[in-house]
Amino acid sequence: MKVRGDDCYLRAVRHRRQVDILRHLRAGGVVSVEDLARDLDVSAATIRRDLQQLDRAGVLTRVHGGAHLSGHEPGDSEPERPFAEVAASHAADKDRVARTAAGTVRDGEVLLLDIGTTTMMLARHLRGRPVTVMTASLAVVDVLRDDEQVELVVLGGALRRPYLSLVGVLTQDALAQVRADRAFLGASGVRADGQVLDTTGVEVPVKRALIAAADQVVLLADRHKLPGSGSLRVCAIKDINVLVTNDGADPHTLEACVAAGVEVLIS
Repeated sequence: MKVRGDDCYLRAVRHRRQVDILRHLRAGGVVSVEDLARDLDVSAATIRRDLQQLDRAGVLTRVHGGAHLSGHEPGDSEPERPFAEVAASHAADKDRVARTAAGTVRDGEVLLLDIGTTTMMLARHLRGRPVTVMTASLAVVDVLRDDEQVELVVLGGALRRPYLSLVGVLTQDALAQVRADRAFLGASGVRADGQVLDTTGVEVPVKRALIAAADQVVLLADRHKLPGSGSLRVCAIKDINVLVTNDGADPHTLEACVAAGVEVLIS
């Protein structure tokens, strides 16, 4: 009976780990064995066995050094993932990043807030502040819409329902007409060489327009995104002025950021 119980326990642990692997894949599109082993605190051999099992089940495709979701080739946009599911992932780390970022904001500033769960949390920390917020994030709008202290400007565009965001040519045109003191940018991850990545094709042009519309660009990336994965390049790290992340972020990636002249704030 003891052996059978141990087997059940090990199967449960393996199942939870494989669920976490699939969550990483949905977030990043493509993952490496090395990143998964570090993030899940297991050996690379364990990850390889999990990937082989999931590959046999047809839910992902093994590639050299990692895997991608079946039917999701590297370079494609990620499958649509519900906003609430993304918000629940590493929520405490994201909130610490958001709180630190809010502490840098001065009264009277004009701010651009990117789409994303961390910028939504940033909006919560900006409530009651005399600032102007411009955004294409309906999640940010929902947080600030009844706050009389915040002047809220909603950028137009086509609705991307799963992620509560506005995208497309109208959004990009609106950003071309505005100027902000600083923009708070989200991303899927920062590579060890400093490339800022995302996974959703319709969001990348908006992010680039947001960068162009601000005097200062602040990247919000919790520790799980350094290094991180993604199939689409948003910009080089040298295009970022300030990075806000958590204690425990990969030191080699942080060194690449500092070497590029980025100010790093640890929350």
